[in-house]
Amino acid sequence: MKILIHSANFAPEPTGIGKYSGEMAEWLAAQGHEVRVVAAPPYYPAWKLDEGYRWPPWRHDVWRGVRVWRAPLWVPRKPGGLKRVLHLCTFALSSFPVMLRQVVWRPDVVLTVAPALVCAPAGWLTARLCGAQAWLHVQDFEVDVALQMGLLKGARLARAIRAVESGLLKRFDVVSTISERMRQHLLRKGVPEERTHLFVNWADVDRIKPLTVPSSYRTELGLATTTRVALFSGTLSAKQGLMVIPQAARLLAHRHDLLFVVCGNGAMQPELQRAARELPNLRLLPLQPLERLGELLGLADVHLLPQSQEAEDLVLPSKLTGMLASGRPVVATCRADTELAAVVGQFGRVVPPGDAAALARAVCELMADPEHREVLGCLARAHAMQHLARDGVLDTVVHRMQKPILQTRTSP
Repeated sequence: MKILIHSANFAPEPTGIGKYSGEMAEWLAAQGHEVRVVAAPPYYPAWKLDEGYRWPPWRHDVWRGVRVWRAPLWVPRKPGGLKRVLHLCTFALSSFPVMLRQVVWRPDVVLTVAPALVCAPAGWLTARLCGAQAWLHVQDFEVDVALQMGLLKGARLARAIRAVESGLLKRFDVVSTISERMRQHLLRKGVPEERTHLFVNWADVDRIKPLTVPSSYRTELGLATTTRVALFSGTLSAKQGLMVIPQAARLLAHRHDLLFVVCGNGAMQPELQRAARELPNLRLLPLQPLERLGELLGLADVHLLPQSQEAEDLVLPSKLTGMLASGRPVVATCRADTELAAVVGQFGRVVPPGDAAALARAVCELMADPEHREVLGCLARAHAMQHLARDGVLDTVVHRMQKPILQTRTSP
């Protein structure tokens, strides 16, 4: 098949959303498919253009068997609200003609990855002009998150944006998303069930696996053999509710055998740095190389997965897959009736969002019971192997892509 991917985030050493777009493109090419990508230059999660991609603004190269076209975008220093919308719109506009150029290549499938939803019109139009299957993958419901977190305000604006979103969603042949609760949300937005597809974030279970020896990071951080680590690794964004971690660390400052480690880059980094200067049991690490991800996740005795209440069930954090693959228990901050709670509850603890005292208690209880941690970690690893292995997930996607369009397309 010829597969065209339209994704704002696609990096040579990808992280976050870009990680999945990059791994998917590489995997599809390795399976013998022709793959092209139209993407922005790398800028995430640092919110700064990679120095190597500043000029020329439009470029074309080949990456691991994948032809990649880059189109420029504006990157605000402090993203939020209207700035974030304008940021995404600049890529939608600059990549629009690049997408239309691909019509002459006549792809079989045009896959648009959202965020950013503003790219959906270009993906849909390109697919229609060349008779390809139009596929939209919703990694998170960015419109709902923005409205619930107050990034976009006003009842009239909310109605207008939701109407546009619903209209776009219903025009695609396939609309996929990463969890069953999010798939149900698509149905509520008017997408016919036969056009939906569950396309979960996968884990590289060969690269990320339970360590049989202590992580090399323990030596680099100068940790005693008795020190237990509660780790968060991922993008430091506002929707994570990350400040609950330093709050819990403050409550456990008397526990010299416990260390909280936060690893990553993002908008919340300055606030976390200020907190870490006052807390000897909180350490910050910058974003680490992708090839060391297994060692990094293996540093944890317990993984931390904070989530703000406003974003619950509108996103299912992609970092969870790596946590489970590493064979370590997870403590998540979310309401008990969410899908995140249903998943994490099998392999760790769930505490209310923003409740630092509850987070501290859950961490202490797990750290005090190594046998129980081992059991939960084994269950997490087994779940990752059975349900989240990359080959199995992407095989089902390719199978859906190969279905004739007439089986999925109806009038908008």
